[in-house]
Amino acid sequence: MSGWAGIFCDRACILGEGPAAHPGLGRLYWLDILGKHLCERPFSGGATTLHDLPVMASMVARVDDATLLLGAEDGLYLRDIDSGRMRLLAALEADRPETRSNDGRVHPCGALWLGTMGREAQAGYGAIHWFFRGEVRTLFTGLTIPNAIAFAADGTHAIFADSEAGTIWRVATDPATGLPVGDRKVFVQVPASEGAPDGAVIDAEGLVWNARWGGASLDAYGPDGTRVRSIAMPARQVTCPAFIGPDADTLVVTSATEGLDPDRTDDRFAGRTFTVPVKVKGRFEPVVRVE
Repeated sequence: MSGWAGIFCDRACILGEGPAAHPGLGRLYWLDILGKHLCERPFSGGATTLHDLPVMASMVARVDDATLLLGAEDGLYLRDIDSGRMRLLAALEADRPETRSNDGRVHPCGALWLGTMGREAQAGYGAIHWFFRGEVRTLFTGLTIPNAIAFAADGTHAIFADSEAGTIWRVATDPATGLPVGDRKVFVQVPASEGAPDGAVIDAEGLVWNARWGGASLDAYGPDGTRVRSIAMPARQVTCPAFIGPDADTLVVTSATEGLDPDRTDDRFAGRTFTVPVKVKGRFEPVVRVE
């Protein structure tokens, strides 16, 4: 297991999640879900800007150079980057106050998959929804903590996880719509003693990079689900990776302080956002198609 490189952002998030690069602006955006903040920092460094949010949001995607899409506790919002103004684009489980959004990613066709879960991680409350050009469908139900949503570069398959079950599944997808085709199959099973699969990305070479919550590790899996590399991280509760840099060749990983002792003498870097000491052939997520 190789070591870690450094800290991208020293601010400690309660529940850092959902990082996504905006290559047109040269910035990384990510969320502190429980803190109700959208975080923003240039790839090249400098200060991190915190934006207060009126809702609890968990993931961010780019629409264009002026607009972001946020997956939030009651639906999908469009957020104007300059003014910060937000408007509800599509309601999602708005009639279920016991749930909130969680992990999400954009398929190469521009469709969004977004997970929802119980606010107290109630068993079976989780689901994964599909949004494309104004339409919403529910794809999977009966999950507890949906995570690790990611797509192959050619749009032919997806992965997703239930962190509570320790399972990452793989399913074929229609490249034109991002909808699943056929049955899901187990891709990776993480023993509970090693932590739980959290957020993931798939690089241009097909490697799956998965943050292992409770395991202080970023793991890389080959196309057959074999773990080919593990990188030690300086926080136990790492949550989600993303690619940054002009060439998408640098990995960053968010983390969380949720549930930890406030002193954190044995986990003093918890909640920070980290850079990873490997060069990768990453790729930026496509824009989400809202119409």
